[in-house]
Amino acid sequence: MITLPAIRKAHLIVSRVALRTPILPLKFSDRLETFVKCENLQRTGSFKIRGAWHRISKLPKSCKGVTASSSGNHAQAVAFAARMRGLPACIVMLDQSVPHKVEGTRSYGAEVILGGSTSVVITERAEREAAERGWVFVPPFNDPDIIAGQGTVGLEIVQDLRGVRSVIVQIGGGGLSSGVMTAVKESNPKIKIFGVEPAGAAKMRAALDAGRVVTLPEVKTIADGLKPTRVSELTLEHVSKYADDVVGVDDADILDTARHLLLQEKLVVEPSGAAALAAVRAGKLKLPKGPAVAILSGGNADVRMILDSPPGGALRA
Repeated sequence: MITLPAIRKAHLIVSRVALRTPILPLKFSDRLETFVKCENLQRTGSFKIRGAWHRISKLPKSCKGVTASSSGNHAQAVAFAARMRGLPACIVMLDQSVPHKVEGTRSYGAEVILGGSTSVVITERAEREAAERGWVFVPPFNDPDIIAGQGTVGLEIVQDLRGVRSVIVQIGGGGLSSGVMTAVKESNPKIKIFGVEPAGAAKMRAALDAGRVVTLPEVKTIADGLKPTRVSELTLEHVSKYADDVVGVDDADILDTARHLLLQEKLVVEPSGAAALAAVRAGKLKLPKGPAVAILSGGNADVRMILDSPPGGALRA
């Protein structure tokens, strides 16, 4: 289990590279004191640089290179962090990865292999590439250093927003949620913390209900960064201990929120990054009164897709 001291120590390393992103109040919201933590404004466009740099910066000088598996944001973060360390990187991405995320990964100097249609398949390929090349595999979430690095998002929320009463975080494989939940709950157990995942990719909810890691037979969601088919024992352990609840949110609400953020709040956020706020706007959570912070985890958005999606209903937040 990751601890608050480990996250504080990670922050000393992460802050050398990652930006301390702002916490902004929503300008258009029916719920008072609703804030967003803008990791969409982070280097490489998502929170992922925090964990990637924390892990890669600690690799020994003898390391020859790194591999990773990702739908896009972890790919770009690993490529960027590897370049900063002067290491070659090979990233195995989903066949259906968003094109601009693939190009973004290549722009940081990484070799990209389109290696399959599920997170399990591309992870196996990336691990195989690491073994064959004698490189180090950098996992997207199932690693203590990755989780501690991602947890610095939660640490900054607690430090920067006095009186925060609740924090809402999206769940893919569980790296971000594990770190954030640990940082928040160990800083102040009275703060409520909620996990959100797409209804069509509810692997953490399935694991919590079963009491063990469950591999979903398929996932279907517009939120490409939240599409792993399973969490890990490590991330399940953290979420089981700290989450006040984990809920699902429909793609329609996710897209409606991404559109709202773009057109009303003037923030570019990809569907995965909008999921936590979507649960707030859709009334999925029993939030206490007072400041609530939803994490906007990424901004590598296909803006045309968001704008072309059908507009949602009335203002909800």
